[in-house]
Amino acid sequence: TRLAEDRAGQLSDDQIGEEIIKRLREEARTRGDFSKVHACLPSSDVPDERETRLVILGPEFPHANRDEKSAARKEAAAILDSRGTSPRLCKNTLVFLAGDGNRLRELEQSARQFLAWSSISNDRVNLNLDELQKQQADVKQKSADETVDLRITESYHWLLAPGQPDPKGEVTWTDLKLQGQESLATRAAKKLKNEELLLTQMGGVRLRTELDRIPLWTGNHISIKQLCDYMARYLYLPRLRDEQVLIAAIQEGVGSLSWQTDTFAYAEGWDESRQRYQGLRAAHAIRVMVDDRSLVVKADAAYGQMEKDRQVEAGARAQGSSTIGDTGRATPGAASAGGVATPGGKPGASPAPTPRKLRRFHGAVQVDPLRLGRDAGRIAEEIVQHLSGLVGSKVEITIEIQASLAEGAGDKLVRDVTENCRTLKFTDFGFEEA
Repeated sequence: TRLAEDRAGQLSDDQIGEEIIKRLREEARTRGDFSKVHACLPSSDVPDERETRLVILGPEFPHANRDEKSAARKEAAAILDSRGTSPRLCKNTLVFLAGDGNRLRELEQSARQFLAWSSISNDRVNLNLDELQKQQADVKQKSADETVDLRITESYHWLLAPGQPDPKGEVTWTDLKLQGQESLATRAAKKLKNEELLLTQMGGVRLRTELDRIPLWTGNHISIKQLCDYMARYLYLPRLRDEQVLIAAIQEGVGSLSWQTDTFAYAEGWDESRQRYQGLRAAHAIRVMVDDRSLVVKADAAYGQMEKDRQVEAGARAQGSSTIGDTGRATPGAASAGGVATPGGKPGASPAPTPRKLRRFHGAVQVDPLRLGRDAGRIAEEIVQHLSGLVGSKVEITIEIQASLAEGAGDKLVRDVTENCRTLKFTDFGFEEA
């Protein structure tokens, strides 16, 4: 024990810091609801990305409650402001975790004890330890190891979250104290979600509120790619785990039956020359594309175009069902305008033809065998879903596979494929010679 105390006192601060940093980086392997966790990185090495990440500050950056001049607050502000010599763009994707100044001293002392007992355990041969002393060294080392892990959990409980309540105001910082014994990232994510400082889900109505509040619209729409950039950049917008949260919110909003009053529509693009939206959709399930063309569209603008299109379509149907004159020879009293003669010789309107009802659909498409899952999903979402959604519809889907095998099929391949076809209830299958 005296030897352990002597060796603990001989350890340098750098050795203690390296041990703590090593354990913090092991902690970073557990991400919780964060896309990534960065532990003890230089400010220039923290990536500038659009997914929300937790940055664990090193033990040299302690923090105290509401201390605006703490080393942790200064380091967090420096990382938030820039990445190396370049300004940081995605500021709304970072939150920081710092150790408490008082608790860090206890952590450092525990790390000293662990390293001291580890050195004794490793030098058991040179120290000529007997069995009882070896057991004592092992027990002490294990106990000190567990104490260090416990001290890390107790020390790193200050969560620093940047925000900007006023879009034109200064950046503010929220200090949150973590509790519990789970991993650092898990506790941090739970706390942020409870305070609504990290969203892993967002509804279409909430997104519509954010679009109108700033506002974020460019005229009557906004590019989805631009919206993803806004969410990652600006601290006055909700902090999203990743862009998939935004995509899910758009899909929910567009699919809502109350989209005209509560949410928005979706368009595949904007035709500047014709001043109209292309692929305009609302109250339907959609597949969102994150690119410069895809748009979230204001509800009133979308409804205006849809209503105009309906009027044009109704006019075309009315014109198509208008009176068509008899191509045969006119009888006495027939209408010269092409109407049908009535018994009194007066022209009358032709009976409207019964509109045809399209009762069957068929389609065939080739898919990439290496992308079968992706393509099948798109077909199900964009074709089958619409057909099967009609009352009384009966949809049948047949998958046909044709393969040309240049080298021929071996016995194992024939056996495996044949057995799998039987299991999957193929009705017609088999190998044959070319």
